[in-house]
Amino acid sequence: MKNGVVIVGAGHAGVQAAASLRDEGYDVPVTLIGDENELPYHKPPLSKTFIKDSAAVPQILRAEAFYETGRIELRRGVLVERIDPVGKRLDLAGGGSISFDAAILATGSRPRVLRLGGGELGGVLSLRSVADARSIRELSARIEDAVILGGGFIGLEIAATLSAGGRRVTVIEAQDRLLGRAVAPAISSHVRQRLEASGIRVLTQTTVERLEGSNGRVEAAIASTGERLPAQMVIVGIGVVPNMELAAEAGLETANGIRVDGQMRTSVPEILAIGDNASYRHWFSGADVRLESVQNATDQARLAARTITGHHDVYRSVPWFWSDIGDMKLQMVGLAQASDRSLVVGDVSDNKFSVFHYGGERLIAIESVNRPADHMLGRKMLGAGFSPSVEVVAAGADAVKSAFMDAQKQVAADPA
Repeated sequence: MKNGVVIVGAGHAGVQAAASLRDEGYDVPVTLIGDENELPYHKPPLSKTFIKDSAAVPQILRAEAFYETGRIELRRGVLVERIDPVGKRLDLAGGGSISFDAAILATGSRPRVLRLGGGELGGVLSLRSVADARSIRELSARIEDAVILGGGFIGLEIAATLSAGGRRVTVIEAQDRLLGRAVAPAISSHVRQRLEASGIRVLTQTTVERLEGSNGRVEAAIASTGERLPAQMVIVGIGVVPNMELAAEAGLETANGIRVDGQMRTSVPEILAIGDNASYRHWFSGADVRLESVQNATDQARLAARTITGHHDVYRSVPWFWSDIGDMKLQMVGLAQASDRSLVVGDVSDNKFSVFHYGGERLIAIESVNRPADHMLGRKMLGAGFSPSVEVVAAGADAVKSAFMDAQKQVAADPA
């Protein structure tokens, strides 16, 4: 009897991989291993609706019946201690092992650790799991002041949520702008202005020297400027690191994640890696990337299932991301790192605009604030390899749609 597939990690990627294996007709054992005792759940709401609503419960990815009817063995609260790629076996913490024909590593990532004096004090928290979110929610109900370390998506989502709940919030970012590695300066500036208008204090080009407290609880953050910032809660949002230790110890190739090819195979073909921990050469940008998004995780999971079931597809999904920060829905499609010129369209003052990014004459990304139609059209255009000219984009959304429709008609009429 075949040993089947073992999936390590029960987040978005792992659950989708299990579902997709069954969708692809895979009819031998599928085991899904998660290190939490919860049913697998959606993570994006944790920084928003979950922490602001004391009655909120985790939004599960699939009902428990899904695993039963799909004959997916869900093993919760289990840690994998090592991988034996030669023997095709996973050794479990506390004893026992699981053999596999193929394994999928969907181990995700974890918050980067804060290394400064006072980092061990109570009230210093990060967010990656529902247990973390519960801790933040419970503590936020008893505090007045919060300091957020890091001006990335998670930090700003939490900052907006806490501020809306009546807390005094300060965001500290070491770089010269918020979301500096994620979005264009125009959007960074806009996000900062909206957050400050809502009462959040933002300090850029600033770091924290140390945290101070008493009786084991944090009371203040001492900024690099010397200012003492009251804080009964400090949220650390300074980035994440991929969970690749299991792979590295097993001898799999790693480089800012677990290296995979276009079919999600690692340097050991029977072992695949997907999601936040997978590093690969991206077809769209030509660069080595490791993307942290639900879309990337689930699309790679679907492809991994097809790889295991004998297909030879290559990963070519257009990357897209989103974040809800206060009254701003940010949506990004494409990868803007290689942009050499940008065009802002829409009404910034009305909190509705987009930034179109070009690399030469090629449209490579669109970043939108409260302009979902631009985002959806962008996903279609980038997926089709269509680049409207800057002049067409400047003429307005209707002109872009018309140009794209004309191009699609031309392709249909002359597919060669």
